Amino acid sequence: MAKFDIIAATGCPTGIAHTFMAKEALEKAAAERGLTIKVETHGQVGVENELTKGEIAGAKAVVVAADKDVQAERFAGKPMVSVGVSKALSVEAAGKLIDRALRATGDDSVAAAADVEDEVEEKESVGHIIYKHLMNGVSHMLVFVVAGGVLTALSFLWGITSFDSTASDYNTFAAMLKIIGGIAMNLMVPVLSAYIAESIGKRPALVPGFVAGMIAIQGLPVNAETGMIDAGGAGVGFGFLGGIVGGFLAGYVILLLEKVFAGLPKNLDGLKAIFLYPLFSTAIVGLVMLGISGPMAAINTAMMDFLKGLSASGAIVLGLAIGCMCAVDMGGPVNKAAYVTGTAMLTEALAAGVGTDTYNFGTNFMAAVSAACIVPPLITTFAVVVGKKYFSQEDHDAGIVNLILGCTHITEGAIPFMTKNIWPVMPIMMLGSSIASILTIMFNVHDPAPHGGFLVLPVVENGPLWVLAILISAVVGGILFVAFKKYDFEKNQKAAPAAPAKPVEAPKAAAVEAPKAEAADFVKVENVFVAEDFASRDEALSFVSNQAVKAGVASDADAVMNAFLARESEGTTGMMEGFAIPHAKSDAINEAAVIVVKDESGVTGWDTMDGAPVNVAIALLIPGAQAGTTHLKILSKVAEALMDEDFRATVKGSTDAAEIAKTINARLV
Repeated sequence: MAKFDIIAATGCPTGIAHTFMAKEALEKAAAERGLTIKVETHGQVGVENELTKGEIAGAKAVVVAADKDVQAERFAGKPMVSVGVSKALSVEAAGKLIDRALRATGDDSVAAAADVEDEVEEKESVGHIIYKHLMNGVSHMLVFVVAGGVLTALSFLWGITSFDSTASDYNTFAAMLKIIGGIAMNLMVPVLSAYIAESIGKRPALVPGFVAGMIAIQGLPVNAETGMIDAGGAGVGFGFLGGIVGGFLAGYVILLLEKVFAGLPKNLDGLKAIFLYPLFSTAIVGLVMLGISGPMAAINTAMMDFLKGLSASGAIVLGLAIGCMCAVDMGGPVNKAAYVTGTAMLTEALAAGVGTDTYNFGTNFMAAVSAACIVPPLITTFAVVVGKKYFSQEDHDAGIVNLILGCTHITEGAIPFMTKNIWPVMPIMMLGSSIASILTIMFNVHDPAPHGGFLVLPVVENGPLWVLAILISAVVGGILFVAFKKYDFEKNQKAAPAAPAKPVEAPKAAAVEAPKAEAADFVKVENVFVAEDFASRDEALSFVSNQAVKAGVASDADAVMNAFLARESEGTTGMMEGFAIPHAKSDAINEAAVIVVKDESGVTGWDTMDGAPVNVAIALLIPGAQAGTTHLKILSKVAEALMDEDFRATVKGSTDAAEIAKTINARLV
């Protein structure tokens, strides 16, 4: 059976993009560190690449990057980091999580080397725990909303009232589609509630969770004649807010009952699961939900009135709110809040019926949300086509793929572009989405389907204007994105160091060697120190900082030292088998350079992945202006070289500074 250094589990509420982006980032980060990894994904198709008990037992550490329940209790006792999936969407971020997991202890605490921010995240905040439970419910609910909403919308293809047997445009098949879609949509709140509860209290919480969701739909039934509670009466439902409250209530009631019944004999465990838990939890949750139905209905009504009030303030105000929420985190919690609100409004709209004010507002709101979600990926597509020279081949390919993702309402495809330059890419995306939402509202577009992007165009009222609004927004955002990338490209071009000139007396030889000059000058023989003895990591870094000033590479040793320590505070640069790659980015550094120090006895106190002391530190010194260019180039080359056993053996075993410099320079070409 295969064993892995790292095991991981990823999952996002929709299970479409974040889940697999985090998987890829973790796998690449592990490969950079020479570690083996297996990543289990929790997507809409279920659990894939599932971890076995043996693989869990044999792993050194665990990384959980999920906004839904991934049964993390399986990893109890293992060194573990648990964060939201958005914390693992880049290779750099995923690498930090792996490093933290390797530093962690089996009780989920963080080693003393971890900084304060890491320690807070390691213990998993209350906010993230609540969000994770909520998103577990949302992820299960969305498929019901999509299936029900699209089927309901398709029924309108035969006519707005084609489901009504008394109408002139009645169609039997359309009526059946409407019935099926309506049933799926009506399951939205019970499923939301049940799987919030299941995330908290596991399987026993499903029963009270479903019951809480059903009560949230129907409210407290009252007899219209007597004014008394009556099972045959009618109540006022309190929608998805009630489902959320009911889900958390059901989950924590189960946890309470587990403590209450903990003293019962072990042989009664079966009785607890099949009788005691469902009976008592359903009774308690049901009574509480009926008791709060009045206040919850009032809150739900007030929220809907508030949203309608935004509409009364004008298309710009409402469109800005929708657009900014949808684009600020690309499928994250704020985006999901906007989308879930849109589906709730749409559910009420479809229940109210075509032609009502509720229907018109809800479907217009949903169209604005959908437009805002479609635009960001299309912005990247426009940008990589028009400004191709300013993007890497990897970004260009991703932007082309985003044409498909955007057209099918998958916002997450724009995340990699935003994570590379939060500012100003995030504001550009927010502006583009806001324009789309505003124009959609102004064009009076109505979308009775909650998902599907352009696939549901046949059922969208004023569909051509909707497409126009989206295209205008994508072009505006794309132009701004290209302008930024052009500026960034030209800035980096100016900042890139020119190749040093060769001696005048040998022009012919210089011409031959010119292509290698840039790489060869990164590591100079005089900057390789092979017989040092350091008492600590900081002493080694201080030595490098002072040597950088002596060599003319830097102007301020203290500034360089602070840059080294700032990087170490983010996560150790200690690797494996006695190597470290400290790196400093500072305006006090005049030119990119590499300084190598060797300590045969080993530098202790420098956290490494395998706990071994550092014998070789390959220190990278990068001017601040080259932080995103030369820095990444050298770092990636050195990290790749350290995965080569021959490279490690040569550098670690040699005492010849010239040989070490030549070996490293050869890998920087």
